[in-house]
Amino acid sequence: MKLWIAIAALALEAAVGAFSQQPATPRVVAYVQLALKNGDLDSAAAMVNQYRRLNGDTPEALEAFSWLARGELAAGHLDQASKDAGEIKQLCQTALGARSLDAEPHLALALGAAIELESDILVQRHQRAAAIQLLRSALHAWRGTSLEDRMQKNLNILTLEGQPMPALRETEWVGPKPAPLATLRGKVLLLFFWAHWCADCKAELPVITQLATELEPKGMVLIAPTKRYGYTAEEEHAAAAAENLFIQKVYGQLYSRIPGIQAPLDAGNFERFGASTIPTLVVIDRRGIVRLYHPGLMDEKALRAVIEPLLGAAQSARASR
Repeated sequence: MKLWIAIAALALEAAVGAFSQQPATPRVVAYVQLALKNGDLDSAAAMVNQYRRLNGDTPEALEAFSWLARGELAAGHLDQASKDAGEIKQLCQTALGARSLDAEPHLALALGAAIELESDILVQRHQRAAAIQLLRSALHAWRGTSLEDRMQKNLNILTLEGQPMPALRETEWVGPKPAPLATLRGKVLLLFFWAHWCADCKAELPVITQLATELEPKGMVLIAPTKRYGYTAEEEHAAAAAENLFIQKVYGQLYSRIPGIQAPLDAGNFERFGASTIPTLVVIDRRGIVRLYHPGLMDEKALRAVIEPLLGAAQSARASR
């Protein structure tokens, strides 16, 4: 989209929003993301600046600003990204006032991104210990909010690999009852955190299915934790029983055919693993040590390269090709 068209659309959105009782859709976020995807950092900056001039530092404006800061970091502009992250964090905390963080989802997204950016910048500046301390402080400050899982995820990225796996619970499950976790000692585990609404989880399914088909006979166990989110495709506010039925339906349609899949249903698993990005992939070796912690999609070749050596199957797999 041409810059002047995008800015004109944002101006119209602001004018319409002034006379509407419904919150304006944050198209500015989508426009900024599109500009960054096209490598046009200048246009992204112009749109954020124009939107802020027209609307002030609204939650939507701050979320768009956080995407611009991500773009600055991706472009290697660490000083500017650091300056932007600090400003976003301060503006978010001012905007919060006496409100709870999750009363305004865009504000929570912007604040989480700012903290995440500060941590990433510290790591790039070889200040890993400071990044870990920053995230631990944020985890303590925002415990009980939507930022808790996000901060735990970022902590896990920096600290979890090489450590014993966090505890998994299986008091509820989807599909067949899982094997007791105690019986899985000595196995290589692939954890695939998924959600019933998650398009990326569906996109990852061919990778997971292929690896489970090949490697489950060689000693890999696939555990696919999920949880309730409080809604379904039909109900915005669904009771647990109704959502359970919906999760079972999605599982039956998409996941049940994966060989050897076990699917515990427990929000605590997501909290302990910081699985705020869905899917999240975790590989555990035979001694119970985390060898991979990966929020987001992962291709088959990269995931296979982590799992096969742990099974002692890498050489035979290559020979069979």
